[in-house]
Amino acid sequence: MFMAIPFPNIGPEIFSIELGSFTFALRWYAMGYLVGIALGWWIIARALARPALWRGEPPMTRAQLEDLATWIIVGIIAGGRLGFVAFYQPEYYLANPLDIPKIWQGGMSFHGGFVGVIVAVWLFSRRKGLPTASIADLLAIAAPIGIGLVRVANFINAELWGRPTTAPWGVIFPGEYAQHCPGWDATLGACARHPSQLYEAVLEGAVLAIALLYLAYRRGWLKTPGRLTGLFFLGYGLSRFVVEFFRQADAQFITPDNPWGHVIRVGDWGITMGQTLTLPMIAIGIATLIWANRRKPE
Repeated sequence: MFMAIPFPNIGPEIFSIELGSFTFALRWYAMGYLVGIALGWWIIARALARPALWRGEPPMTRAQLEDLATWIIVGIIAGGRLGFVAFYQPEYYLANPLDIPKIWQGGMSFHGGFVGVIVAVWLFSRRKGLPTASIADLLAIAAPIGIGLVRVANFINAELWGRPTTAPWGVIFPGEYAQHCPGWDATLGACARHPSQLYEAVLEGAVLAIALLYLAYRRGWLKTPGRLTGLFFLGYGLSRFVVEFFRQADAQFITPDNPWGHVIRVGDWGITMGQTLTLPMIAIGIATLIWANRRKPE
């Protein structure tokens, strides 16, 4: 007998307030970012307050951390939006450039936001004369928790769900598009899908966070700048690549002869846009680990 989990009765908004003709709504997605940034800041502050974790002095002060947080927020928003525009809907936004700043309409790319953070950290480190690799290591141990929270918010929003499945943990997501499952056996009832958002929350969030924090606090990896950064790139890249096999591709890449939304195809085999963007992260992770392990301690 086919079993599936009904989607929980929870909406994308935590609460909303009406002020005249204006409605202010706090959404789970925004809360994921806010709480993730706050927890990340706390994790970094705790690491900076423990000199024993470092080879010498911590790489920056508490005041510099507060400045860095502002740079990172700008990098996330600008990079995430521009990444979505460039990677997923370039034709639409070239025709409608005034819609690019309208982030409240949705549309953020993790890979774009990630590039935005890299640029922000590099510029901040150069301007303040700080060791870029050590700053990047701090962000590496702080980022997975925020990533996990945002993936949970994706689940609550009933977006970015997975491919159809008959697994007992499959979820029946609401909406006409979620229920559009070509090839699904109608005798089974409603179409159930992999809760791929939760797969990502576990792998990219919880598992990666535990591994990086353990290595930072128990194995002394902060004393070798770049190692945690390399492992973050590699760990996230591999996690995302694997989950993409269970995740539904973006609609603009799906066609009748390409139901899995592959952007690179060789015969019946192919990879999605998410996997394509992840391959450079895996390569950078491996290269950064090699560089960090060969680098002489300062």
